[in-house]
Amino acid sequence: MFHKILVANRGEIACRVCSTARRMGVRTVVVYSQADTHALHVRTGDEAVCIGAAAARESYLNPHRIVQAALDSGAQAIHPGYGFLSENADFAQACADAGLVFIGPPVAALRAMGLKAEAKRLMHSAGVPLVPGYHGVDQDADRLQQAADEIGYPVLIKASAGGGGKGMRVVAQASEFHQALAACRREALSSFGNDAVIIERYLLRPRHIEVQVFGDTHGNILSVFERDCSVQRRHQKVLEEAPAPGLSVALRERMSTAAVTAAQAVGYVGAGTVEFIVPRALPDAEWDFYFMEMNTRLQVEHPVTEAIAGVDLVEWQLRVAAGEPLPLRATELRSHGHAIEARICAENPDDQFLPSAGRLTVCRWPQASEYQSADVRVDAGVAEGDVISPFYDALMAKLIVWAPTREQALLRMDRALSQTHISGVHTNIAFLRRLVACPSFVQADLDTALIERESAVLFDSPSMPLEWVLAGAVAQVVCTPATAHASQWVDPWASADAWRALAPSVWRWSWRVKEAVVQVAFTRSMRAEQAEQLQWVADGVEHTQPWQCVVRGDGVFDVTLGQQKRRLKVYPLAWNDSGDTAWTVFSDAGQDTVTTLAPWRQLDAVKAGGLRAPMPGKVLLMMVQPGDHVVQGQALAVMEAMKMEHTLHAPRQGVVSACLYAPGDTVEEGAELLRLEPSPSP
Repeated sequence: MFHKILVANRGEIACRVCSTARRMGVRTVVVYSQADTHALHVRTGDEAVCIGAAAARESYLNPHRIVQAALDSGAQAIHPGYGFLSENADFAQACADAGLVFIGPPVAALRAMGLKAEAKRLMHSAGVPLVPGYHGVDQDADRLQQAADEIGYPVLIKASAGGGGKGMRVVAQASEFHQALAACRREALSSFGNDAVIIERYLLRPRHIEVQVFGDTHGNILSVFERDCSVQRRHQKVLEEAPAPGLSVALRERMSTAAVTAAQAVGYVGAGTVEFIVPRALPDAEWDFYFMEMNTRLQVEHPVTEAIAGVDLVEWQLRVAAGEPLPLRATELRSHGHAIEARICAENPDDQFLPSAGRLTVCRWPQASEYQSADVRVDAGVAEGDVISPFYDALMAKLIVWAPTREQALLRMDRALSQTHISGVHTNIAFLRRLVACPSFVQADLDTALIERESAVLFDSPSMPLEWVLAGAVAQVVCTPATAHASQWVDPWASADAWRALAPSVWRWSWRVKEAVVQVAFTRSMRAEQAEQLQWVADGVEHTQPWQCVVRGDGVFDVTLGQQKRRLKVYPLAWNDSGDTAWTVFSDAGQDTVTTLAPWRQLDAVKAGGLRAPMPGKVLLMMVQPGDHVVQGQALAVMEAMKMEHTLHAPRQGVVSACLYAPGDTVEEGAELLRLEPSPSP
């Protein structure tokens, strides 16, 4: 076994690998970019080496610096994690040339499966069924369009060298093809350094099911069950579960056999995943499945397989890379119970999943195991106080639950999500709770269009009601253990609150919730039998409700407002750039942040008239120029943030008076990209 390995990645997967290595007595060296100087994975490894600037091409995608860091630190092997260089054959070869063990498949297998077009041709030769498509070497744009026309629309353009939804677009008609192709190529080149693509028929409402395979250097290859990864947005997985619900025993065996055949065809060693697309079958009909691609690495969703199989796949990776045989044979593997994984991301589902960057003012997880299988498990790459950078993808952590049945796993996942409290950036936690509870997911009616089908219940859902946000903030301000119960008396002169002699105590604040300023008053009567009153004015309307509170400790309050009672958890924000006092209030209904405005502060008005960057990132395209007339909703610019492209649209009609940034410029969130003036009257 190795005594020291280098982890060539960041975030939760770097922390995950370090956890298993530490348990095995193997020391770890982590690498980091200048943007990740204070990241959690840097604090997790035994040693850390800075390998370059924030841009991935200058750090995590720079094989020479990573190999040199391994040599300088005395590491014997490199674990690539997933993403970045994990499926890069040249990087694996560079490791071998330097005398380092690449903890992954052989270079030949990487080359065979690393490019989707080559993999498709190889799988066709091996007799594995394929989706109709074009996998040719001719990458001329007109030739690709011709292939798409021959396949028939809709088609799917996919980066040949990539994965994770990067460099992928659905094209509904021929007129959209060239624009989608250009966007795919830019994204693929940025993420993988290769802009080659393949074209496939786009199957409507299929399931996405993958089989975990593992091989060793002694000729053993086995299947470690399957996972369902159908729940996706923008071709990126959101929820994964194992085993895949609703499959017949015969179909599971057929898919496992095909996956092992695919791995054998390339002499596979290590952890890999064979992904299949499964069209919806007619009732009582045998399902078909088609090879989609093979991921020659560990998958993001590997914990659900670990949970049902009772294994540690990272430990298997290290043992196989060190020359040991697989710890188990196929006949010794058993599947137990059901596991579900939810990806916790810094993004705003109600704004087209735009990524969000910023400091995590609150980051609290449910009681759980870290990086090891349990009823509730958290694989986190961030901690409270960390900064979410715009340079990398939006994944912050993975929440994994296991239970004896799928029904119990659903309940456990919802409870774990409700106990996950994150503030400072937008997150998808509330969206995930709605997703886990939506009818299609509960009934295992799964396909890649599930999120679109269930959009009515998943998006634009009511957030936490304003009165409960205010009620929680009031509880934090006025409810100390001494004042939470009217029967408990203290010397009023010793309390720096709103107490008045012979008059009700009244607190008054000017609070900001989202973009609204709310005037709030809280009144406590001199008489214990009289209810306390919460008053607020929002949008010019005055509201009053009786208010009661019982303090449970550690920021937890049982608040009664009118006839309703809720448990609220309130966190004072430790990092508030404006200097104002702020709190984040959590409940089962959601979360929101309250900021107290000092008397001299005014609410920053949203500057109207221009197009502003919704997140930090880089400008890729400006699609208009000064003097152009635009209509509301027209595409004006394209930005890159967190490894994805985002098209920005006109907030209203008008005339472009100035373009303030050019392609290649880096911008901060809220930066005015261009100015719009009202259209002249006719």
